[in-house]
Amino acid sequence: MHYTIFASPVGELLLAGDKLGLRRLCFLDDRPAPPETAQWQRDDEALAEAREEVLAYLAGRRRSFNVDVAPEGSDAQREVWAAVMRIPYGRTRTYGEVAQRLGNGKPVIAVSSASAANPLPILIPCHRLVAAKGIGRYSGGEALKQRLLDMECGAAGLQ
Repeated sequence: MHYTIFASPVGELLLAGDKLGLRRLCFLDDRPAPPETAQWQRDDEALAEAREEVLAYLAGRRRSFNVDVAPEGSDAQREVWAAVMRIPYGRTRTYGEVAQRLGNGKPVIAVSSASAANPLPILIPCHRLVAAKGIGRYSGGEALKQRLLDMECGAAGLQ
């Protein structure tokens, strides 16, 4: 697994991936980076395109991503993440709306749990998932979630 760490407008980020695609995006805040091991090697160049796409998104110059993603998760989680990736830029859906669209009796808690386990926040835009009453939780914190939503709405001319 290759990784890179870089400064962004929302704090220090870690991107990690392999030949299949990006596997993780982490908000480092005060958390330490993973130590280099045989499994994790720092390689800023290998992830340069992904880093630039994330930075362009955070600057409001990009609405979607071209880099491959390969999140690790259960089939049920990947189904939810695929649904989240279909939420249009600048829009939101409630956990209940996504559960209903997925059908198969998928409960709201399953959508919420899959969102919380999202290994690629921003790239899999779980910040676009909101609670029926309020903004809901986010791995980067509720303030960052609101900031990303406000940025998208402003860039999309939806304010």
